[in-house]
Amino acid sequence: MSWTGVLSQLLEIVLAIGLAPALMGWVNQWRAWLQNRSAPSLWQPYRQLHKLFVKESVVADNASRLFRTAPYVVFGCMVLASAIIPTLSTDLPLAPAADAIALVGLFALARVFISLAAMDVGTAFGTLGARREMLIGFLAEPALLMVLFSASLISKSTSLTTIVETLAHRELTIYPGLAFAGVAFTMVSLAENARVPVDNPATHLELTMIHEALILEYSGRHLALIEWAASLKLFAYSCMGLALFFPWGVAEAHAPLAMLLALPVLVFKLAIGGFLLAALETLSAKMRVFRVPEFLAAAFLLAVIGMLVHILLAR
Repeated sequence: MSWTGVLSQLLEIVLAIGLAPALMGWVNQWRAWLQNRSAPSLWQPYRQLHKLFVKESVVADNASRLFRTAPYVVFGCMVLASAIIPTLSTDLPLAPAADAIALVGLFALARVFISLAAMDVGTAFGTLGARREMLIGFLAEPALLMVLFSASLISKSTSLTTIVETLAHRELTIYPGLAFAGVAFTMVSLAENARVPVDNPATHLELTMIHEALILEYSGRHLALIEWAASLKLFAYSCMGLALFFPWGVAEAHAPLAMLLALPVLVFKLAIGGFLLAALETLSAKMRVFRVPEFLAAAFLLAVIGMLVHILLAR
């Protein structure tokens, strides 16, 4: 473990925590502009978090310790997930733990805790949102694993750092299987981050909301941590997509000075990705909840097709 590795790891954690709300604000800005509405400030998510942190947390009388602990667990899982994804450098102390299965497990752990916390109070909307959230997770996680396995077939490893290093050295190589995996990853990302067409993060309609139904009983610092964790999850998925399909610009272990270039490259790629996400949401309409299984089944099918295409072409 070198000092440059420790520095790059700390820088990635600080960058994820600090930049995640800005990415959310960037997407919200472009959504408003594309819909001919007055756009909020890029710093609005930070103001919202500050306002929630200074407010008092109101907790139901029948809430257990799980309800109070869940926001911290969810936030910690998202920070750790962002830390093990190679965004600036592949020389990371957490690289041995940066496994595709471990990453999906962190997302699943956060989902289980927030779903249990939503059902803990016993409200109808919380239980409804928890059931829908677990349904989406049950369908999205296999598709995400298939996407990661499609990339791991190229590097012969499920380590994210190995996958990034392998793909970065083959920038002129065309992998048709990754095209299918990229479409599947986009569909899974929309579902996992409660974006249109699967969910609408701005809605509060009782019969359609999924993510918002989970957090109706939270307030104050607990709600701030959950909202911050949602921004971190979007940041983690964005960085994961960039690492798998556009890994260029990530510094390697033997080139620590390349991190000076990796940071502006990452910000540029995130800005382009945020614009594309806003455009995709603007051009899409929210689907019915009962159509979500078909949507995620199509994502799983595309990911499997990507694996099969790579296996057939590798022969």
